[in-house]
Amino acid sequence: MSQKKRYFLEEDEIPRNWYNIQADMPVKPMPPLNPQTREPMKAEDLYPIFARECCDQELNMTDRWIPIPDEVREMYKYYRSTPLVRAYGLEKALGTSAHIYFKNESVSPMGSHKLNSAIPQAYYCKKEGVKNVTTETGAGQWGASLSYAASLFGLEAAVYQVKISYEQKPYRRSIMQTFGAQVTPSPSMSTRAGKNILTANPNSQGSLGTAISEAVELARTTPDCKYALGSVLSHVTLHQTVIGLEAEKQMEMAGEYPDIVIACFGGGSNFGGISFPFMRHKIAAENGKSHTRFVAAEPASCPKLTKGKFCYDFGDEAGYTPLLPMFSLGHKFQPANIHAGGLRYHGAGVIVSQLLKDGLMEAVDIDQIESFEAGCLFARAEGIIPAPESCHAIAATIREVRKLKEGEEKVILFNLSGHGLVDMASYDKYLSGDLINYTVTDEEIEANLAKQQ
Repeated sequence: MSQKKRYFLEEDEIPRNWYNIQADMPVKPMPPLNPQTREPMKAEDLYPIFARECCDQELNMTDRWIPIPDEVREMYKYYRSTPLVRAYGLEKALGTSAHIYFKNESVSPMGSHKLNSAIPQAYYCKKEGVKNVTTETGAGQWGASLSYAASLFGLEAAVYQVKISYEQKPYRRSIMQTFGAQVTPSPSMSTRAGKNILTANPNSQGSLGTAISEAVELARTTPDCKYALGSVLSHVTLHQTVIGLEAEKQMEMAGEYPDIVIACFGGGSNFGGISFPFMRHKIAAENGKSHTRFVAAEPASCPKLTKGKFCYDFGDEAGYTPLLPMFSLGHKFQPANIHAGGLRYHGAGVIVSQLLKDGLMEAVDIDQIESFEAGCLFARAEGIIPAPESCHAIAATIREVRKLKEGEEKVILFNLSGHGLVDMASYDKYLSGDLINYTVTDEEIEANLAKQQ
């Protein structure tokens, strides 16, 4: 009997609204604070840095549905809907009765989910009359996406790429430059923040916190320039909910509903994008939909959810951002040089942090080698080489399968947030046996958190 492999939506079924989980959360996230006054920040306090519409979305606690502008939705049609795929090959390889599905965000023009937020952020900047956008990027998925989105709307883009990823992933740098972006390895000597970091540590390989500091400084000091962020903040996660909203309709087409939803975790956009639309049913305690577990899979070398402390902390190393209430390893934390560059961030978004506190989700940490083992197994079973970040979600899925009793038919959904076709240098390291695991001790975390006091 023929088995249906992929589920698509027609163009007119692409979501017309983003889902704002803040409107439904039993406990609202604590407000970001002005670091000087320690007073809660208002949307207008963020206007000098971000597009105004993004600032308003960031602090919107009341509107459950935020309309997607027609211009943005038209651009979504270039690659959405993305397919929901039944992973028959992976199920067979694992010898499981579980039904495994993945949302394949790797089919976007940039090969990852990041374009879902890059397009609206560039659109809002253009609508506001902005001429330049700046950002940071780790592995380069976000930097590539913003570079492309900026070119769509006639904006100039400047990207600070974490130095270790700039060196490890030269083709992502080339992608950004292909779309006209200026790409600078971070930390650099082009900003005060970068100079200070290099003065203190001349051999610094950088972090997302460092690159954010440089990008924010450039936005503050350049006329007609705004900063765009690829994860962590609430408006970014909002834009990513197109993933889960589509997956919800596609799961209905498959006649199933997930028992477990899994995504890798760096700052939260990927995890929130697929999980929040399903989580609204859990919050509402809807019959047949309140049992679902939500699992964020982070690297063991950067375990902010599993080992971090909930506190107010800066989103960047130099302390330019507002103070955010989040699980953090400390804004001066220097993560190990793992190949999943998009997950090397010290903190978690404020929404996810509150949801974790409230027990609505859970988190696991995954060693680097385990993640690549899972990625290779998936590639051989399904024919798609996943991005190193996505390998963490696959590894967490495999863990869940191995917990099941024989014959247990759980439905598992995970987000394949990107492909690894420009990350083959990292696979080469793994296949040649040159990768190692990195762990962070509780003592190291405590010492690092103490530095921020």
